[in-house]
Amino acid sequence: MIQKAGVWIRSAQYKFLLGLVVSIIVASIAAIISHHFPLMSKFGLSMLTLAIIVGIIFGNFPFGRVLAKCGVNGLNFSKQRLLRLGIILYGFRLTYADIKIVGLSGILIDAMILFTTFLLAIYLGIKKFELDKNAVILMGAGNSICGAAAILATEPLLKSSNDQTTSAISTVVLFGTLSIFLYPSIYFLIQFLIGIQLDPSLYGKYIGSTVLEVAQVVASSNLINDEVSNIAVITKMVRVMMLGPFLIFLSIYTSYDKNSRANQSLLVYKPKNYIPWFAVVFLVCIGINSVLTFSSSIKDALIFTDNFLLAMAMGALGFTTDISSLLKTNIKLFRLAIFLFCWLVIGGAIINLIVTFLVQKVF
Repeated sequence: MIQKAGVWIRSAQYKFLLGLVVSIIVASIAAIISHHFPLMSKFGLSMLTLAIIVGIIFGNFPFGRVLAKCGVNGLNFSKQRLLRLGIILYGFRLTYADIKIVGLSGILIDAMILFTTFLLAIYLGIKKFELDKNAVILMGAGNSICGAAAILATEPLLKSSNDQTTSAISTVVLFGTLSIFLYPSIYFLIQFLIGIQLDPSLYGKYIGSTVLEVAQVVASSNLINDEVSNIAVITKMVRVMMLGPFLIFLSIYTSYDKNSRANQSLLVYKPKNYIPWFAVVFLVCIGINSVLTFSSSIKDALIFTDNFLLAMAMGALGFTTDISSLLKTNIKLFRLAIFLFCWLVIGGAIINLIVTFLVQKVF
């Protein structure tokens, strides 16, 4: 028994270390390319974007699939824990003076996006596409709040099947990755064709309130400029923090759902276990940066560490994106994902404009 336990521990350590090494290698390749070819960033290929591209390319080769399977523990650690640490450190780039730019309009935009997107998912998924309720709720949570993280946080409450969870995450990763390149393209295309200089604050709120994953928000906004990125990340973090209240509401709903009464485990579900505490620590770091002054060397070290951690996270995200698995997704679920993605891009832009206009007029 002890010998078997030792083999299991070594196996778990192996999977962790291998995945971590893969993440480091992918991030290092992205950093080297970015350093030696600085002009690439001007064409929308920053270190963070390169990391996810390199990860997707190598991760979908046969040997990459093997590495992803063998190093699953370390890759999951990179794209989950290190991502959160990267976001926390991102707080040292911002101050609460920056949050004032987001203001009431940013909070209202996030709330409206969450509310309308989730209701649209429920209506289309159940009424139009006649999909399973659990699958629809997972899709609604992922698209309205924070992508795969919201899906994984919602799954224990619903007790959904692995296929439902995997399919929901696959569509979120696909369209979220597409958004990394779509939003910067829209930004620069509008400026090129119409000649209008878009307000970085407004576009940052647009990205933060409609792009799915935190990592995708960082990658997408970094392709434009730092000002857009700062606003986008803050707006996204406000949206992520809404995951806690959302889960509490969903827990109450499912606890009293007639179809769920037989599953007594729902009654002891604890939403507080899934409150994104890293978002709270992120705000604390902003507060520290607002009152303390760091030397340029410390600041540069923090930014470099932050960039590399985020590159590791996005490299792991790309490396574990199995393009072939998307072919197995239920066609109706895939159609729902398309509708929700179009709503976030188009409807999200409309909500941003209307809420911003109304807040300016009233306040």
